[in-house]
Amino acid sequence: MSEQDRVIVVGGGPVGLLTALGLATRKVPVLVLEAEPALTIDLRAGTYHPPSLEMMASFGITEEMHKIGIRVPRWQIRDRTEGLIVEWDLSVLSDVTPYPYRFHLEQHRLTPIIYDKLRAFAHAEVRFGAPVTAVTQDADGAQVTVDDGSRCETLRARYVVGADGGRSAVRKAIGVDFEGFTWPDRFVVASTDYPMNEHGYTANAYVADPDEWAAVFQMPDAGPPGLWRVVFPVPPEESDEEALSDASCERRLQSLLARPEPYRIIYRSIYKVHQRVASDFRQGRIVLAGDAAHLNNPLGAFGLNGGIHDAVNLSEKLAEVFAGRAAEDLLDLYTRQRRTANIEQVQANSISNKKRLEARDPEARRRNFEELRQTAADPAA
Repeated sequence: MSEQDRVIVVGGGPVGLLTALGLATRKVPVLVLEAEPALTIDLRAGTYHPPSLEMMASFGITEEMHKIGIRVPRWQIRDRTEGLIVEWDLSVLSDVTPYPYRFHLEQHRLTPIIYDKLRAFAHAEVRFGAPVTAVTQDADGAQVTVDDGSRCETLRARYVVGADGGRSAVRKAIGVDFEGFTWPDRFVVASTDYPMNEHGYTANAYVADPDEWAAVFQMPDAGPPGLWRVVFPVPPEESDEEALSDASCERRLQSLLARPEPYRIIYRSIYKVHQRVASDFRQGRIVLAGDAAHLNNPLGAFGLNGGIHDAVNLSEKLAEVFAGRAAEDLLDLYTRQRRTANIEQVQANSISNKKRLEARDPEARRRNFEELRQTAADPAA
């Protein structure tokens, strides 16, 4: 692979790998640089919408996902006091998509699928243990500095894609603002093997409550019956250590679904929640995608899905520019499309979802539930 005649993708998560795969399938030489020594394990994302499954199907990814994941044709919005508010049946989409359901598969089980597809291309390379510490560009291309503490080298490419997460070194290097805010509460995730479906929960359910809402997801884990991942808000005054303690996790799970025996908690984690969008997704020959370009709360599962849309959109356009079939301003169209979608849809809807779950005013809660019931009763809506 020529040092100049290639694209460098910074970040070996699902967005970076999918961007690289989209480029490689279009005969663009690509090098992926991942700071970690191997593919990482992330216990947050894992829900895929029908359009994302359609986008990945052409690469053979969706078929592989279906061998190990869970189809979720029905999902619920519940209330701690009132119980079930609505249950959505996504089979209503059968005439517009071959995937009329949500699909659950842990993000860290998606990345090996994409990675294996990418390895089939001789002009694609993934380098682990390669943290990028600087990015610069000139009229002819861009260059990144890789420094692992024992060795420092500079690598050149025609274009660089920053898909290196919310703390993106690429975004910081090009001086792009990360506009938005961080929620005062954090989210704690507790995973248990207790079968919540036996108590009426669908494989995805959101539970409204003004004091402590919850989001429930059944994940495949290593195989049937899988695990139930439950997300709760953590108030600012509660420490990470307290939120992750056995007592706190047990209290939260018991308050959601009481049972005489204690829950067996397999995994637990806590993280801050952001609503941010980069002020620009492109500076010259450097382009941002995924969490490097936008972050949102996970209620609605827009983060990873939005990143998948970025990867497919960008790889299509960048391949055309790289081959000389399109002018560079095609990358500005990518920015307009994906940044607009994030501001007007992803940010707006994820914020609305959170506020709906935690609404405190009784009249506002009543209106929310009535609107949901009316929508659920109208297939067109």
